[in-house]
Amino acid sequence: MEYRKFNNSYVIRINKGEEIVEKLKELCEKEDIKVAEITGLGASNLVEIGLFNVNTKEYKTTTFEGMFEITSLIGNATRKDGEVYLHLHINFSDETGNTKGGHLVRCNISATSEIIVNKIEGNVDRKLSDEIGLNLMKF
Repeated sequence: MEYRKFNNSYVIRINKGEEIVEKLKELCEKEDIKVAEITGLGASNLVEIGLFNVNTKEYKTTTFEGMFEITSLIGNATRKDGEVYLHLHINFSDETGNTKGGHLVRCNISATSEIIVNKIEGNVDRKLSDEIGLNLMKF
């Protein structure tokens, strides 16, 4: 991963063989980012996505392997118990244009990924909601 900071924004390139979630956590820790919006695109050969079942309060994950274009990566960074907490969603398509999407668990880069992280001054924590089963933003 390489990046450059411009005021409160980071322009990032994630390189072939690197994993997006891991690298974004690394950036947020290194740069002490507590709240941010995240957008990106790129190319991947492995994507793991999840879907939250509100009845069982569990994620069902599915892994896809092949050649994919990341058509949209969006999300945010906050903190939970002082640790970086990423909430990311992804859409990706194969060579036939078939598109999938969901909550991003893992994404390995096959060529490159270009991501913008816009840091927001302040701090937002998360706390587990027993009712919903998710870590909700705490204000």
